[in-house]
Amino acid sequence: MRWLTGFFGRALSAVVNVLGPAVITIGGGVGNIDCIHQAGVVSIGKYVFNHQFEAPVVKPLLGDSAGVFGAAYLAA
Repeated sequence: MRWLTGFFGRALSAVVNVLGPAVITIGGGVGNIDCIHQAGVVSIGKYVFNHQFEAPVVKPLLGDSAGVFGAAYLAA
C-alpha cells in the first residue's frame, strides 16, 4: 500500500499547489481506505511547493450517502 499513499500524496499536492484549499474532503470508496487518512496525508507534505501542509483531510459527514443527498436536493 506504500505505492498507493505515494500516488495519493502526489495527486493531492497538485490540488494544494494550485488551489490552496482550507479543507480537503475525500469521499466515496477512497474515503473508506484507512491508510489514505494516515500515511497518505503525511505524503502530501513531501510534494507541496512550500513543504507545509496544514489543511485537514476529512471524510464527508454524510458518508457514502453524500451523492444521494445531493441528487435529492437537486431534484427537490
